Amino acid sequence: MKNHERKVGTVSRGIRCPIIRQGDNLAKIVTESVLEAATEEGFELRDRDIVSITESVVARAQGNYAPVSAISSDVRQQTGGGTVGVIFPILSRNRFAICLRGIAKGCRKVVLMLSYPSDEVGNSLVSIDALDQAGVNPYSDVLSLERYRELFGVNRHEFTGVDYVEYYSELVRGCGAEVEVVFANRPETILKYTDTVITCDIHTRTRTKRILKEAGARVVLGLDDILCKSVDGSGFNEKYGLLGSNKATEDTVKLFPRECQGLVLDIQKALLERTGKHIEVMVYGDGAFKDPKGKIWELADPVVSPAFTDGLRGTPNELKLKYLADNDFANLSGAQLRDAISESIKAKGSDLKGQMASEGTTPRQLTDLIGSLCDLTSGSGDKGTPIVLVQGYFDNYTSE
Repeated sequence: MKNHERKVGTVSRGIRCPIIRQGDNLAKIVTESVLEAATEEGFELRDRDIVSITESVVARAQGNYAPVSAISSDVRQQTGGGTVGVIFPILSRNRFAICLRGIAKGCRKVVLMLSYPSDEVGNSLVSIDALDQAGVNPYSDVLSLERYRELFGVNRHEFTGVDYVEYYSELVRGCGAEVEVVFANRPETILKYTDTVITCDIHTRTRTKRILKEAGARVVLGLDDILCKSVDGSGFNEKYGLLGSNKATEDTVKLFPRECQGLVLDIQKALLERTGKHIEVMVYGDGAFKDPKGKIWELADPVVSPAFTDGLRGTPNELKLKYLADNDFANLSGAQLRDAISESIKAKGSDLKGQMASEGTTPRQLTDLIGSLCDLTSGSGDKGTPIVLVQGYFDNYTSE
């Protein structure tokens, strides 16, 4: 029998740190901030704790920014600067508006093809019920701007109040380019308007590129093909280009951080030297979860975590306590039930895939789960906690 049973499981703490600027020693700042928080708040660091750093401060320390002029120059060079199809962008002032400005400044005309009833991450242009009432089939029907307005009028975003159709159109015109808006969900539809395409989807981009190339497109780019290298001294991202970028100012974007595996290893090493504890470290961006009211899937970054230490690879390997209590040990209660479940956990194998006792546990990558927890903990506003310390994540019912 245990003398002391722990009453607290996983704990997620937002850690404050100084405002990060380009060139700062981020590994040192993160290490010191976590250690200072532990001293001030009176908690101890343990083996397999997790220190997570939001991607925005990593990119900021790297100075990974790019102006609209760099985007437009790259677009013009890669497309020829004529009529360019811009398809499947997400509806976001923060995520896409500055990218669209750069694209528009790099070509003569933009044919903007929007997916409907919503964008890839769930921002709605029109409700599914409205489509049903209008007899519109989003899998096959192509709508002009005029037909869209005739059927559905003005639809403002539930949370921002923005009519993105008008907002994006005015943005393109304001950059000196013509704009034509089309609503369709089949990538090859854009080829009726132009053979030069920038596909702006995030998680489906590989398929979209393949379909466009097979359908005969002359130039096919993704956002991940723009600013893969520096343009006139700009920031860049070799792997993701403009994917994962955010608005920094009206004329610049902050790009997704460049290679940062060395950073997480440096922080892990520094914490081991200072505490003697083996602590996991990761960089995180958007979480991966869906809002049931607005139907928005949060993940607008190409990945939840672009860099993490080896202990965060894989998926959870857990037993469902509810299943054990209701099935295997339905005749037990109290201390007998606790001991039986504890023994099952201690005896579990290293791979529970397919076993009924693990059914209902979350089958996702550890980094996606932990990154989502960290994203919710740090928030996206003024909390001022770009570092998150997660403790007890790998504990289970038997941990003391």
